Amino acid sequence: MPGAREGHSVGKVAVMGAGSWGTAFAIMASDAGAETALWARRPEIADEIREQRTNTAYLPDVALPDALEVSTDPERSLADAEVVVLAIPSVGIGEQLAVWGERIGADATLVSLIKGVDVTTLRFGSQVIAESLDCDPDRVVVVSGPNLALECAQRMPTATVAASPDRARAEQVQAAAMAPYFRIYTNDDKVGVEVAGAVKNVIALAAGMAHGMGFGDNTMAAVITRGLAEMARLGVSLGGHALTFAGLAGVGDLVATCTSPKSRNRTVGERLGRGERLEDVVASMNMVAEGVRSSQAILGLAQRAGVDMPITQGVVAVCNDGYDPHGLVDALLTREAKPEIYGIDV
Repeated sequence: MPGAREGHSVGKVAVMGAGSWGTAFAIMASDAGAETALWARRPEIADEIREQRTNTAYLPDVALPDALEVSTDPERSLADAEVVVLAIPSVGIGEQLAVWGERIGADATLVSLIKGVDVTTLRFGSQVIAESLDCDPDRVVVVSGPNLALECAQRMPTATVAASPDRARAEQVQAAAMAPYFRIYTNDDKVGVEVAGAVKNVIALAAGMAHGMGFGDNTMAAVITRGLAEMARLGVSLGGHALTFAGLAGVGDLVATCTSPKSRNRTVGERLGRGERLEDVVASMNMVAEGVRSSQAILGLAQRAGVDMPITQGVVAVCNDGYDPHGLVDALLTREAKPEIYGIDV
């Protein structure tokens, strides 16, 4: 298949995790022509997919391909897989890899769909994966972009980025999942792409709060644009490339996540802006809003790097310290006046 690593076909793709994004990615890999196996932790999810070709808990009204294999046995899903896609929330990936990570093939390309940061260790998903498996970090390809899971599963046209310094592995992932409606670009800036994927969730919480409080389009545009500045400052300080943040994984994903009612993080922020308590919002959702958990870790990374991230700091105050979202607006508007571009070489 064009784009696969030299000397290799794309081979079997194993998607580990049957939540919304994992299931959507499995649909796209299957539609791209790859032999695809989906691992589901919960037996009732696997049974529904196997018997009805649906996953209504995460992707209602979406038909799954007949060719998609599903199992609750990780060994079966991972058997002979040349591409292993890890679609597990950042909080649980290390624990899962400790259980079945040794079943992953020694040269399989690893794909991280994780858009978060471990709160305790301040590690991004690809770092947790590489360290848990004690493997070369360049084996891990990060996939990120404006990819709302439901729209991808509904086969709506979109694009994304597969990022790794190992070009051949990035191209293998590109070939494995580039369905007719899902265009994948490669990028060697894994750091920048991963920073963008994590920070955009935090900014989406702030954008949702602004919408929930009844503010208009000017406010939304300002939150997105200043959030992009925070994302770029942190990403460049950690070794990312500035241009990455002007691409699909940066501004593309940021716009989608901040403006779409399908975005979990924007939805949580909107409900906070309307006065709901965070614990009530989270308890009512069956899907993870990564920004809530990783905002504190992202702020920790920023403080360690000496990077100014006032929106992120405000989100942490609301989500962790009970700060009133209206107070966040006042705090941001009364900050010391600054030039528009600072903290990054351009």
